[in-house]
Amino acid sequence: MNRIFSGVQPTGNLHLGNYLGAIRNWVSLQRDYECLFCVVDLHAITVWQDPAQLRASTREVAAAMIASGIDASKHIVFNQSQVSGHAELAWIFNCVARLGWLDRMTQFKEKAGKDKERASVGLYAYPNLMAADILLYKGTHVPVGEDQKQHLELTRDIAQKFNNDFGVEVFPIPQPLILGAATRVMSLRDGTRKMSKSEPSDMTRINMTDGPDDIAKKVRKATSDPDLLPGPDALDAGAVPEAARQARPEAYNLLGIYAALADKPMAAVLEEFAGAQFSHFKAVLTDLAVAALGPIGQEMTRLAADPGTVDAVLREGAERARAVAAPILDEVYDVVGFLRP
Repeated sequence: MNRIFSGVQPTGNLHLGNYLGAIRNWVSLQRDYECLFCVVDLHAITVWQDPAQLRASTREVAAAMIASGIDASKHIVFNQSQVSGHAELAWIFNCVARLGWLDRMTQFKEKAGKDKERASVGLYAYPNLMAADILLYKGTHVPVGEDQKQHLELTRDIAQKFNNDFGVEVFPIPQPLILGAATRVMSLRDGTRKMSKSEPSDMTRINMTDGPDDIAKKVRKATSDPDLLPGPDALDAGAVPEAARQARPEAYNLLGIYAALADKPMAAVLEEFAGAQFSHFKAVLTDLAVAALGPIGQEMTRLAADPGTVDAVLREGAERARAVAAPILDEVYDVVGFLRP
């Protein structure tokens, strides 16, 4: 059985980059895999979180999954802290993983910076909890981006070492699921900066909660340049050369967003709009973005006004997740030698 575990931190103010980078991919994965989609609130508290905002953000991420088309009746949608097995297995993995392995994790170095002596132990041991997330359900495949490849390698190392230490094949060695080149979504006002919730102007991003009017307004007012749109001859081996992207960042940002929403290769998009005026292209992009994202924003707004519905989905998902995890955790405890009732 192929089983996917994938998690996302409860970050408020989800935007188009979050949708194209993760959530939309999850919607497609559920056709071919048994899936567990988790809001990883235990990971979130490795840095300080306002408790009220953490609860609100957890609901928002869950609502985004539901509104985007994840079927919580066929797959499992839950938040991590409702399943204690994540923390329990993480402790065992703290005793399996080696300090040298964690010392090599580049993401800790980036997040802790020069002040790593004041970083939390949780931030340092974050990869062990990620391994527990996956292996608690004997996940076989994990969709990974560039920033998570190293953590998945550590998960594979932990699974292999546990199996070797105890001489039993408890855990599968999870395989990375590469979903192709990630869509690089940049600010609508500055094509050299990533789209971000932290930008002061709301016009820099399309929020997942935006309705059709807001989406249309933001696309129309997005920064463009005076030249006609490029054609497919701008590509090198099917990709946009970095020099071309740097020369016309806003143009390639909007073209990339169109390609992602239309699910078309960039070559086909450049063929379609070669030599077109930006005004024409923006009108077409507006229609596409409103059709793709408008219903999601409307459903998220509806769910935000009915938090009990989202809480019920998470509660039921947690019950189902615990049912999957319990026999696996019992097996691990027995192998380790814990005396159990």
